[in-house]
Amino acid sequence: MKLRPFLLIPVFVFLTSNFVLLSSSALAAQGVPTPPNIPISPRRAAAFGATIVTGLLALQYAHRRKPFILLWLAGWGLIVPMMLLLARGYESVTASRAAVGAAQFLGVCSATFYFWSADVYRYTRYVQPHRLKALPALGVLLIVVSIALGPASALVLGFLITAALLAATGALYAAIVIERHMIGAGLIAFVMFGLAVSNVTATVLVSRMLTSGEFVFEITTVNAVLYTFCALGIHQLVFEDMTYELRMTNRRLESAREELLQASITDPLTGCHNRRFLEQVMYRELQRHRRFNLAMSLLFIDIDRFKAINDSLGHDAGDRVLQYVARFLKRHIREADYVFRWGGDEFLALITCTGEEARRKAAMLKSNFDAAPDAVELPPGIGLSVGWIEVPPGTNDLMPLVAEADARMYVDKGAR
Repeated sequence: MKLRPFLLIPVFVFLTSNFVLLSSSALAAQGVPTPPNIPISPRRAAAFGATIVTGLLALQYAHRRKPFILLWLAGWGLIVPMMLLLARGYESVTASRAAVGAAQFLGVCSATFYFWSADVYRYTRYVQPHRLKALPALGVLLIVVSIALGPASALVLGFLITAALLAATGALYAAIVIERHMIGAGLIAFVMFGLAVSNVTATVLVSRMLTSGEFVFEITTVNAVLYTFCALGIHQLVFEDMTYELRMTNRRLESAREELLQASITDPLTGCHNRRFLEQVMYRELQRHRRFNLAMSLLFIDIDRFKAINDSLGHDAGDRVLQYVARFLKRHIREADYVFRWGGDEFLALITCTGEEARRKAAMLKSNFDAAPDAVELPPGIGLSVGWIEVPPGTNDLMPLVAEADARMYVDKGAR
């Protein structure tokens, strides 16, 4: 199994941290002073991690040029200023409260981009430009609420809106899992639902988080883990999207190949097989009948007075007659047998039966055609002339027998 390079980063950090820990312990045991611990701001660390993920998504977008990747990039990119706004200190209370409101607005915008990404990927078009015009007004509202009513009010409002957007995003990606069976989409859906629950939980605990700092570490840790899985899910989704496109392209190519194959062996006017298809199946059918000791016969069918119809009523009328005869032959000849348009007003049938059965089949076709109720719609004088011949055992080429059936057809035409 091949690991992607970005998945090796946590392994490297883990091994490096263990090495540093062991080295520090060894130095301390020898009486060598160890360097002092350096405090790290969780919010600045989160901004740094979001910057790395944003850079990776930028590389993915440069390679794939998919709009949903660009929207994910924008969503992760907004996490950076959101975290930095909360990480720094402010001299005035008003500035601090405004920063909280602005950070909540950036969080809502980030969740909006996540939802937009799923919307674009599924082509559901829930996000429309006129709906996005409400975002600036929401940003002003969050900042004003934070300044006027305090950070707790802005946090509650921002968390609830963000939770709703994240839950909707999770629902869309869950639908993608059902439709396309993508692991990456499933992981993202799980993360989005988890983050929605985390935001609702923060809404309930916001007063205790602000006053005593309770549950801040726990919620921050849960969010960090969920966002890590989110980054993995996005990259997995990008890879699966590429393989899905390749699979769909292969299916379209296969479908186009089948259509071309059918077009090459089918007469476009009547829908019957053409001469080329007879050449393809002739040797296969001869071998099959020889292997199973089955009789085979040919029927050569010609439309009476067809040239006169073309000359007097036009080619459109002649085409309608050809289509009617083709439908008639397909109804009265088994699907296991073959009906070919041989050329002009001539048809050829390759059927599994003896010569005597072929003779009776020819007589039945002529009588049924004359007695067909819908035959009254045809020009007067239309009928069928049929020549038949049994294929002798050991035959390797049907063409001489086709010529013989053609000659017998003319004998039958002269007798009408």
